[in-house]
Amino acid sequence: MSLEDYGWDESWADKLAFAEDGRGIPARVISEHRSEYKVHTGAHDMSAKAAGRLYHAPFKQTELPAVGDWVVVDDTDARGKATIRCVLPRKSTFSRKVAGKNSNEQVMATNLDTVWIVSTFGADLNPARLERYVALVVESGAKPVIILAKSDLVDSTEPIIDSLQQRIQNVPIYSVSAKAEVGLSDLRKYISPGQTIALLGSSGVGKSTLINHFVGHELLHTASVREKDGKGRHTTTHRELIFLPNGGLLIDTPGMRELQLWRPDDNLDKSFSDIDEIAVECKFSDCSHDTEPGCAVNAAVESGDLSEERINNYKKLKKELSYLERKVDAGAERAEKERWRAVSKEQRRYAREHKGKKRR
Repeated sequence: MSLEDYGWDESWADKLAFAEDGRGIPARVISEHRSEYKVHTGAHDMSAKAAGRLYHAPFKQTELPAVGDWVVVDDTDARGKATIRCVLPRKSTFSRKVAGKNSNEQVMATNLDTVWIVSTFGADLNPARLERYVALVVESGAKPVIILAKSDLVDSTEPIIDSLQQRIQNVPIYSVSAKAEVGLSDLRKYISPGQTIALLGSSGVGKSTLINHFVGHELLHTASVREKDGKGRHTTTHRELIFLPNGGLLIDTPGMRELQLWRPDDNLDKSFSDIDEIAVECKFSDCSHDTEPGCAVNAAVESGDLSEERINNYKKLKKELSYLERKVDAGAERAEKERWRAVSKEQRRYAREHKGKKRR
């Protein structure tokens, strides 16, 4: 398998030519586990570690290698590990806010062309969560595709898909059943040499089953969701880029029921374009679509042209981003104060030392 099989082309060659650290050879990160990496060089896979300088300022945590990255590596050391010298600029970055109160970014996968958002026709189906996933995928720079798996569990899939398509527009939605081998051929058009697809969804919805189908054998362990509450066991513990026999690459991700937005400048209008188009007719340009007179969005809800659930989820995500922006701004302000405090301390120390030298 060549680098081209893994997505290398002239655009990456151009980025390599301008790389900050051009020493070494290009490779793609195919797995990451506890700061240990595996990369593919076009000749073979090899273990790798990130150069020490990538962990220190002015580098950020998000600039460390991630699955899907194109990197520059040098020769292996005595332990048989290569060193990742630099990460080439990414064409897309799928991220989320880290868990907990921290407002930092966590990079999940990079250089994606498409993201398959996988759910089921069972209890896991949650339109609001799918809208959140779509917003994150659109912001990443990749194209979202919604896959509803286990279509054999319902008598008719069309009413469910039609209802969901009315709410989430301009995003392809497919009904599939790996068990009955239904609808899988519709997904093959997204799989082609050099194209990278990530799979996103809750645990047990069928991501590993889809990968096993396209690989041609049971590469990954599978486990189903509980029909009672739609929850499943984690069958994937780390991200890995998988090369398909007929070309194309899939990235499996650990199951996540919730993804928090992280970027304060997220533009929800990209994934809520229907609301954006209606809002143009609002009386006030800064309308919050709450109680303002002449709100075209509220009028669309009253007439039934826009679902109340969709606008409520839109407002919820807007509030989440506004809260995150305030946290980020406060954090940046604290960091700036600490930086100037350190500078002032160093200046005072320097002044004391030189004052003593002058007296002598």
